[in-house]
Amino acid sequence: MKIMIASDIHGSYYYCEKMLDAFRKENADRLLILGDILYHGPRNDLPRDYAPKKVITALNEIKDRLLCVRGNCDTEVDQMVLEFPILADYCILQCGEKTVYATHGHKFGETTPPPLTKGSILLCGHTHIPKCTEYESYTYMNPGSVSIPKEDSHHGYMIYENNTFLWKDFDQNIIKEYHI
Repeated sequence: MKIMIASDIHGSYYYCEKMLDAFRKENADRLLILGDILYHGPRNDLPRDYAPKKVITALNEIKDRLLCVRGNCDTEVDQMVLEFPILADYCILQCGEKTVYATHGHKFGETTPPPLTKGSILLCGHTHIPKCTEYESYTYMNPGSVSIPKEDSHHGYMIYENNTFLWKDFDQNIIKEYHI
């Protein structure tokens, strides 16, 4: 199974469309969104083409291919307009032999992991910074941000396929690769 992983759209229709275009080009089976879908939050400037209603329409069109976890900017009112579940704090995936704990990152994150079995992957968004760090008992991964990247990082996403995680920009250039 090929999974595209993205986070932190923050209501940007422009970057949501770029993400969905990449999803189609990648021919991924599922799109896992790690939260912060519609609202930009009080700490962020408005992203390019801030249009949450258009983001709602675009994502509802592929609702059967989405997996989502709740971000710190996602609320019950967002769930009322989105036709796919977004309010779970985490989801657990099996990727090859590894267990992946996917969450937004505002409650459990790189320095505050949940209880994980040795060798697990903690997959988070929230910081808007793409990252992969191996710790003694787990590996932390972050796809960065679709719309508001930080620390001079790229607008982008991740792909998981065949025991490999790839970080990519929207031109589909591979930025980083990690084999599990």
